[in-house]
Amino acid sequence: MAVTGFNHYNLRATREQMAVLLDFYTRVVGLTLGERPGLSSFGYWLYAGAKDVLHLSEVKEGVEPALNVQTTFDHVAFTCTDYAAMEQHLQAHGVQFGSRVVKATNVRQIFFKDPFGNGVEFNFDES
Repeated sequence: MAVTGFNHYNLRATREQMAVLLDFYTRVVGLTLGERPGLSSFGYWLYAGAKDVLHLSEVKEGVEPALNVQTTFDHVAFTCTDYAAMEQHLQAHGVQFGSRVVKATNVRQIFFKDPFGNGVEFNFDES
């Protein structure tokens, strides 16, 4: 028995919020909208390359969306290329972000929030 890798993460939101998230994660983060199996619920699957990594799922009817609740979730991290181009891309989209270099792992990082406060991290190999 073993965990062999990361599959995806899911953000659950209303349809209106999903439209905002879909725009942000495709236009700003750079994920692509891709195939989603014929599920009975409404939603989207977003891909990094050939892999679905983010699922956007509609809040079920009669269930309040879990916004502004205390959780231990901090951020999701993506492996990226071309730090300078990504920094310019985020600036062009008005995204406020912080950055740092982690010398112990030879990684440069960019941190920012999506429109609903979920943390996003971009990692760039510095070696």
